[in-house]
Amino acid sequence: MFEAEQDRIDSQIQAWLKEKELPILPLQWNSVPFSGHWGITTSFFQIASAEARQSGAKTNVPERAGVLAAQIAEHLGVPSGFEKVEAVKGYLNLYYSSAEYTRRVVDTVIDQGDQYGRGARKNVQVMVEFSHPNTHKAFHVGHLRSAFLGDVLARILDGAGYDVVRANYPGDIGLHVIKWLWNYMAFHAGEKPPVEGKTRWMGSLYAEANRRLEENPDLDTEMRAVYTRWDQQDPEIVALWNETRQWSLDGFNEMYDLLDIRFDKYYFPSMAVLPGKEIVDDLIRRGIAEDGRPENAVVVKIDEKLGLKNEKYRVMVILRSDSTALYATEDLALVQMKFNDYPKLEKSIYVVDVRQALYFQQLFKTLEIAGFPKAVNCLHIPYELVTLPGNVAMASREGTVVLLEDLVHEAVQRALEIVKAKNPDLSPSEQETIAKAVALGAIRYPMIARETTKLVSFDWEAALDFNGQAAPYIQYAYVRTGSILRKSEGPGPGSIIPGSELLPAEIELVNCISRLPRELQNAAAEYRPLSIAALAYDLARAFNDFYNQCPVLQAPEPVRQSRLRLVMAARQAIGNALNLLGIQAPQAM
Repeated sequence: MFEAEQDRIDSQIQAWLKEKELPILPLQWNSVPFSGHWGITTSFFQIASAEARQSGAKTNVPERAGVLAAQIAEHLGVPSGFEKVEAVKGYLNLYYSSAEYTRRVVDTVIDQGDQYGRGARKNVQVMVEFSHPNTHKAFHVGHLRSAFLGDVLARILDGAGYDVVRANYPGDIGLHVIKWLWNYMAFHAGEKPPVEGKTRWMGSLYAEANRRLEENPDLDTEMRAVYTRWDQQDPEIVALWNETRQWSLDGFNEMYDLLDIRFDKYYFPSMAVLPGKEIVDDLIRRGIAEDGRPENAVVVKIDEKLGLKNEKYRVMVILRSDSTALYATEDLALVQMKFNDYPKLEKSIYVVDVRQALYFQQLFKTLEIAGFPKAVNCLHIPYELVTLPGNVAMASREGTVVLLEDLVHEAVQRALEIVKAKNPDLSPSEQETIAKAVALGAIRYPMIARETTKLVSFDWEAALDFNGQAAPYIQYAYVRTGSILRKSEGPGPGSIIPGSELLPAEIELVNCISRLPRELQNAAAEYRPLSIAALAYDLARAFNDFYNQCPVLQAPEPVRQSRLRLVMAARQAIGNALNLLGIQAPQAM
């Protein structure tokens, strides 16, 4: 933002060094840590050290660096655009004019609009694979954290300039599907799912299948026979599987539409079964895998292959003893399919819960041992689970789940009560629209506003808090900005330098706004959605402090104009942060 000034100062310093016949080295400029003022800093330790080597004289380098910094500070004076220059222990600190810095930040945000914060395109392609619910089961709250984390991570990477492929990998085959098919054929043949509540119906049949098998273990033989028929591609089983799988996918798409989540590419385990078995055969032939069939499974003794004395990766099972596929069979093929489908892909990111951490280490290391070069381009982002009240974990097989549609319905009803109380004059349809935006934001934010390594226990009071670290609080700050601008009655003011000394609340708000580009790049580099969730809250809190401490419409000119413009920038920054989080920015609440 002050690149021209920094370049000019850098040139002046280099000219001074040349005049004094001192070593000329590139200066490393960094931002001064914010403490009420903004600025840049550089040090002179390297130049002092180079001078000592050049002269051969014994030199106290830190002391000499301090002298150089002080001399250059005196030489520069206070350059245009800055308000203070100081030399501190070998460092030269230059502090921007707060008024000019504010003007440039505000102008940049307003000029760039919804592009503010976004990085230049990097021409680097990454894939984010997330959500992957199992077909033939219910879509419940336990699925939400992967869905939201993956969606926000994809939004952040795209915003930072990456070319993002959003991939989903629904579990469309496996023992859970076979159980469902067996139960359907035996007890529900010919039934169709209801028009509404498809995933609820699918989930109820899955839980029923588990109950039947637990009550009568002898039925397991019948169920296993269905698995064998599917594995042998029996036309009847395959046709039923295709039809019922689509029922699940249709239900999932309804959920994704509701949650504003989209995908560019779908992969399915069923696509990877045969390629996966071919890879297993190849690993056996090459002596990487050990074939224990028919009594035992096919395994890769990873630690042994790596020559490790201490247990780290353990043993990975890659095919059952009856030659039916496992997740590992399919995932071995999936990794290769991704990089074949997208030759320019530089990173394949898996957003999968923490219980699979060892599994992914084993998967990627097995591929590495097998000589697949892109294995090192795979990354697992683990996350902890969502629990029911009382820390009861979700379990589809027992039916102890909170269905997404039930959660959304309750959230909307709770939000509607609040909206009606705050906006009784709005029409019922407007209240419903706002309540839905508030409800979906309230559900999404807690899933991403915690470290991925921490459990999320959904709490209604915290999720719908208009005065705490929650989506409604951030959305309400956005609405307040709009209210001020509507009441200003006129076109927005043009670029202006603040007409008086900035108050602390103004400075803090400008600082939060200015952080968005940097925080977005850091969040992308660290794969950390929490960073943007935290910044969105900081923006809302800073704006509310500004709102309470700095009159806008009643302020005298030119303070009124500069503060109106700051409100415009705050509104844009909050809206952009909410968009990165996949949370709607409502016009009223």
